[in-house]
Amino acid sequence: MVERFLKQTSFVSQEDFIKNFRIEVPENFNFGYDVIDAWAAEQPEKNALLWTNDKGEHRQYTYADLKKYTDQTASYFQSLGIGKGDMVMLILKRRYEFWYSIIALHKLGAVAIPATHLLTKKDIVYRCNAASIKMIVAAGEEVILQHIQDALPDSPTVEKVVSTGPYLPQGFEDFAKGIDSAAPFVRPEKVNTNDDISLMYFTSGTTGEPKMVAHDFTYPLGHITTGNFWHNLHENSLHLTIADTGWGKAVWGKLYGQMIAGANVFVYDHEKFTPAEILKKIHDYHITSLCAPPTIYRFLIREDLSKYDLSSLEYCTTAGEALNSAVYDTFKELTGIRLMEGFGQTETTLTLGTFPWMQPKPGSMGVPNPQYDIDLLTPDGRSAEDGEQGQIVIHTSNGKPLGLFKEYYRNQELTDEAWHDGIYYTGDVAWRDEDGYYWFVGRADDVIKSSGYRIGPFEVESALMTHKAVVECAITGVPDEIRGQVVKATIVLAKDYKAKAGPDLVKELQDHVKRVTAPYKYPRVIEFVDELPKTISGKIRRVEIRQKDN
Repeated sequence: MVERFLKQTSFVSQEDFIKNFRIEVPENFNFGYDVIDAWAAEQPEKNALLWTNDKGEHRQYTYADLKKYTDQTASYFQSLGIGKGDMVMLILKRRYEFWYSIIALHKLGAVAIPATHLLTKKDIVYRCNAASIKMIVAAGEEVILQHIQDALPDSPTVEKVVSTGPYLPQGFEDFAKGIDSAAPFVRPEKVNTNDDISLMYFTSGTTGEPKMVAHDFTYPLGHITTGNFWHNLHENSLHLTIADTGWGKAVWGKLYGQMIAGANVFVYDHEKFTPAEILKKIHDYHITSLCAPPTIYRFLIREDLSKYDLSSLEYCTTAGEALNSAVYDTFKELTGIRLMEGFGQTETTLTLGTFPWMQPKPGSMGVPNPQYDIDLLTPDGRSAEDGEQGQIVIHTSNGKPLGLFKEYYRNQELTDEAWHDGIYYTGDVAWRDEDGYYWFVGRADDVIKSSGYRIGPFEVESALMTHKAVVECAITGVPDEIRGQVVKATIVLAKDYKAKAGPDLVKELQDHVKRVTAPYKYPRVIEFVDELPKTISGKIRRVEIRQKDN
């Protein structure tokens, strides 16, 4: 399948990748027809999606199955009045109905808006009104559907609400019954252009109301790099990305790039993350490829891996935070597998990555994906030298790169603020070493300026996280008359250390940071708390901590 979109499909070096990697974009590309249905026509019995849950249920879908069910879902959604350009919110956790629904919406030219099941009434009302959502499709659980019911009186654009069951309150359509009785699907005459919006995410809003990040229909092609060259997938891969479907990581790792590569996508639908259960799934199903945040790998290596046969694992990737070298080394020692890091945003596909032909440097995001023209800009607007911090930017003077978002929907001011004069400003600060590897520092707003030094919270947090007393932490700057700012650590302690909170532990943690990273970066102020302020997606709201301290 990937041969349809690439002239050269394998690479031996980064130089080769930069020189020869080109994605051919078809006119009016549609992932539903040009990937799912194309696989169904060429290899109908090819495995596409292997779904299982914590109740012991199990379903293996072929591409012929996916075509059948997505066609039925598309026909059902048509009967509910959904068509080109209509906004549909999907609150489906890890249910297989998510794949039915998002692909069906693509086939209709509608806009899929994946959302987390953690949304409350207020969150749902905001999203429905901000995006003029016409329909909500949700997992049939009482808590989720109650929040939706509570939100409906204040959400006038919502015309239909659909439940996957078993809970089916009055007023909700029955998803299973609807697709079973759907008429044969007839493809609409004019589905989409490449420039139409197909997918939209509400960002987590660490500094304000969530932004609406709109992607066009070519966005899935931008994930060819993610699936083929970061996850290093092939047609016999069974790939597991640990992510809920409400977050962008789901389409990064459980849909677009993986299915273009022809991999079988593994989905474990569970309520509570248990490291032993993930290891058991790798053992039982012979999973070949895994992608998860570094935190997950930290949990996995604490288990007794000798209890599990992990020999099927071929390749592992990680993103979301800096990888500690101790986790990298331990995982490699226990499995023989290198952890390959990557970086991107809701607004992009993979922008930086560690690719198969490269030697990883633990803690580095890797090197630029050649589909983006990436640079680091200093505050005075020049390109940063090696070793110098700068904001990660994407040059767009030659046109919008494949995979970059279309706009912040209905917010031209915010779009122009982040993307102007032929440059998209990511808001993330990094530095580049002499080998061209990029190292994350922090969000531009979070960088601490102390005694002339620019200190990124990420590195200090990563250093603290290697101490067994620390469960979670957030690094912020607090005002200081002499230094301008000093580093503050807000820390959630491990259960066994809570009773030890005091001056001795403060000093121990400060000394630990001095040893692990540069001495000037140590936190001069440490506060122990029971929990950190977070967004609904679990991202730390450092802005809230700063506001409290200023």
